[in-house]
Amino acid sequence: MSKPLADRVALVTGASRGIGYAVALALARAGAHVIAIARTVGGLEELDDAIRAEGGSATLTPLDLRDYQGIYRLTPALNERYGKLDILVGNAAIAGVPSPLDHIEPKAWDDTLAINVTANWHLIRASDPLLKRSDAGRAVFVSSGVATSAYAYWAPYSVSKAALDVLARTYAAETSSTAVRVNLFNPGPTRTGMRAMAMPGEDPLKLPTPEQVAAKLVDLCLPSFIETGTIYDFPSGKLQEFRRPA
Repeated sequence: MSKPLADRVALVTGASRGIGYAVALALARAGAHVIAIARTVGGLEELDDAIRAEGGSATLTPLDLRDYQGIYRLTPALNERYGKLDILVGNAAIAGVPSPLDHIEPKAWDDTLAINVTANWHLIRASDPLLKRSDAGRAVFVSSGVATSAYAYWAPYSVSKAALDVLARTYAAETSSTAVRVNLFNPGPTRTGMRAMAMPGEDPLKLPTPEQVAAKLVDLCLPSFIETGTIYDFPSGKLQEFRRPA
């Protein structure tokens, strides 16, 4: 079986469940050694078992991404052990609780922005030197359709995803002359626990599985994927290039 990511190192956040779990497993199947980050130790251990059962390898890293210093402790360890980072998948996110803008608790707002945006900035800041040491560094950040829609009662999540999109596109512009490629991935409605909590009346069996979504996201992590500053929309199957104003 072909292993297009053999000898490559991939870091995945939110890897203990849902899309992150499926992406981590798919990357390992493709040959990558996976640095799996999540808060839930039990979920990480299940992932490790699944990866090992298929002959892959992973390093489990229990970490709350609001612990920014933990991110800065991790990257020197990766540098010492591997000397590079080939793939960064910024997947971890929280949806928060739907609420009118004037009823949102400040802590709920701060926590959503901290995980969905600020943690990804710290990951970029800490991982950039390692990604640039790869011959084909790839960074993929998981976006959402709400980034370009203003749905009532979902302001923290929508605002955070819109900010993440601009963050990723800025990083893509700043690395365009390097071997690093930075892209966004919109999975659309997916059969995950987060989706079930947000849309309890929805039939999950009508939604694609995390495994189906992950298979396409992994394509954006391959050395052969040379686009940058784009967003892949899984529901439509289209790759969209963002255009900067003249």
